Amino acid sequence: MSMEIQVLPLAAKKPGIVDESKLAFGTQFTDRMFLMEFEAGRGWHSARILPYGPFTLDPACAVLHYAQEIFEGLKAFRRPDGSVALFRPMDNVRRFNRSASRMCMPEVDEEFFLGALKQLVKLEADWVPRSEGTSLYVRPTMIATDPFLGVRPSKTYYCYIILSPVGAYYKGGFSPVKIWIADEFVRSAPGGTGEAKTGGNYAASLRASMEATEKGFDQVLWLDAVHRKYVEEVGSMNICFLYDGKIVTSPLKGTILDGITRRSILDLARDLGYQIEERALSVDEIIDGAQSGRLKEAFGTGTAVVVSAVGQFTYRDRTVVLGDGKPGELTQKLYDTLTGIQYGRIPDKHGWVQTI
Repeated sequence: MSMEIQVLPLAAKKPGIVDESKLAFGTQFTDRMFLMEFEAGRGWHSARILPYGPFTLDPACAVLHYAQEIFEGLKAFRRPDGSVALFRPMDNVRRFNRSASRMCMPEVDEEFFLGALKQLVKLEADWVPRSEGTSLYVRPTMIATDPFLGVRPSKTYYCYIILSPVGAYYKGGFSPVKIWIADEFVRSAPGGTGEAKTGGNYAASLRASMEATEKGFDQVLWLDAVHRKYVEEVGSMNICFLYDGKIVTSPLKGTILDGITRRSILDLARDLGYQIEERALSVDEIIDGAQSGRLKEAFGTGTAVVVSAVGQFTYRDRTVVLGDGKPGELTQKLYDTLTGIQYGRIPDKHGWVQTI
C-alpha cells in the first residue's frame, strides 16, 4: 500500500494523566487519533494522524441506522526498561479484517494498518501509564458513513484508532466473580454475527447484563441459541473450565469471538502440560461437576480483564461455589504468566510481544 500518513500538528496538549491510581476504563483519551477514509472506486485514502476530536456525521449516516460497524481492542504496556510494547497486535488486525468481511465492509491493508497503529502509539507514548496493572488501551474502529436510508452496504467508511490510558482491572484484588447463567436471553445464533467484533452483539447483551447486576451478579454466562443448554461465552469474555483435569472451552463455530487472550491462555496451558478439549459443555455439567468435584476451576479470558476467576454459578434456583473464595491455582498461574509476558517480567518464548 503506497498511501502515506500525514501527521497534523497539535494546537495544544491535554493535561495528561494526573493520578494513575484513579484511572478508569475508557473515560480519558490521548492527544491524537488516526483516521483514514474509504470511497467505493477510490479505495482507502487521506490517512492522517490528527488531534483527537469529534466527527461531523450526517443524521442519515448508515452506522446510526443499520449498525454497520466493527472494532478491536488491544493494549500497549510499559516495560521495566521504560519501553512500550504491544501484545499480538497483528492478530487483532487480522481479526479486524475478518469482522469487516462478515459485515460487508472493506478490508484494510494489514501491514499498513499495523504500521499506522504503531506510529500512533509511538507518538502518544507519554500516555502509557507506568503503575502495576495499567496500560494504554487501543481501539481500532470502522464505521459506515453513507447518508442513505436503505438496507445495503455503505459505499463510504471512516476507519480510525483512538487510545485511552486505563487503570488496573482488579483494583480491589484478584477476586472470583459471581456468574448468572441466563437461559432466556442469547448473545448470538448460528449464522449470525457472533464471531465478528461488531457493536450490535454488545448492544444485544445489555438487557441480560443489567438484570444480572440487579440480581447481585458480576457477569452473565450465555448459553447456545438452539438448545439453551451449552456454554458459549461469559459477559464479553471467552470462558474455560478445569473439568476432569482437562481444560474445556467452547469451540469456535461462528457464534463466539475468537479471543486472542483465549488463544494465548490455551497455549500457556499446553506449556504446563494440560490437555485442551474444545467442546460444548452443558449447564448440567457445570452444576453437577461443581457439586461432585469434577469441576475444579473456571475462568474468563479477555483483553480488559486478562483472566477472571469464577467463584460461583447460579442457574435458575441452583447455586454452586467453586473453591474457597480465592482464585484457583491454575487460574492464578495463567494470569501471572500472561501478565508477566505482557509487562516484560517473564520471557516471551512465543514471540507475542512487539516493542515500539
